[in-house]
Amino acid sequence: MGEPIRVLVTGAAGQIAYSLLYSIAKGDVFGKEQPLVLVLLDITPMMTVLEGVVMELQDCALPLLREVIPTDKEEVAFKDLDIAILVGSMPRREGMERKDLLKANVKIFKSQGAALDKYAKKTVKVVVVGNPANTNCLIASKSAPSIPKENFSCLTRLDHNRAKSQIALKLGVTANDVKNVIIWGNHSSTQYPDVNHAKVNVKGKEVGVYEAIKDDSWLKGDFILTVQQRGAAVIKARKLSSAMSAAKAICDHVRDIWFGTPVGEFVSMGVISDGNSYGVPEDLLYSFPVVIKDKTWKFVEGLPINDFSREKMDLTAKELTEEKETAVEFLSSA
Repeated sequence: MGEPIRVLVTGAAGQIAYSLLYSIAKGDVFGKEQPLVLVLLDITPMMTVLEGVVMELQDCALPLLREVIPTDKEEVAFKDLDIAILVGSMPRREGMERKDLLKANVKIFKSQGAALDKYAKKTVKVVVVGNPANTNCLIASKSAPSIPKENFSCLTRLDHNRAKSQIALKLGVTANDVKNVIIWGNHSSTQYPDVNHAKVNVKGKEVGVYEAIKDDSWLKGDFILTVQQRGAAVIKARKLSSAMSAAKAICDHVRDIWFGTPVGEFVSMGVISDGNSYGVPEDLLYSFPVVIKDKTWKFVEGLPINDFSREKMDLTAKELTEEKETAVEFLSSA
């Protein structure tokens, strides 16, 4: 076994982290040979709860977990990190305008970005989960100028997995039989789940999803709406936001960064849009199809985009541009 890697999870006393930490600590993400130091950051009022989480991690008696460090201090949390998973954010309260939500989160992610810049390894990989994830990620990156922009990504894998599973359910196949779905844009209800390039294995034969499903109106209508609004549907049913599925998606996202994507497959990730060939404006944190090799992602190039897709991709880019403009205004005053 090699040297332990340092992995930070923020919002560590929250419910996504509660599902996530066990998976990381038992080796589902970085492999069964990779020892870990887990650093857990949360706000001061959550420290007692966090102590309970630490006790439980100890009680799991996990061979890879070398140390657990609970803290409410950024200078402790961000020191020498290999990976930072930023789950904690200000949640949207009832009656709260999106603008107020942005303002509160700009403050958090400006501070965490600056801490990454000051204390973390320059090779650190940063994954932002806390919403509004795309814009929070952009703010963190802008606040950490010494860390390459490409090292920052935000989670749209949950949406990607939701899309994959809806297709699998419709066709009566397993989720593994479906590949290359795409989430374009923002992790919000304007995201565009695109299956024009997706393939499905039906009875040993690989076919396009449109060809397999033979129901274009469902694919262009209810399918998209279901994926876009799935988070709200879970909240309505559970009175709590997605945690188990969010944690699973984070594991998928980080494992793919660490080990790469399978040959012939691509995944969705929110990344910096600079240099993309899909007409998405520069300097946005936008979800694209990517392939990953040697811990480095690349855009999947050359996918033909039809008019239906173009309109949806532009709409979510417009929302992200507006969010960014609002956030950057707050950034100078935060």
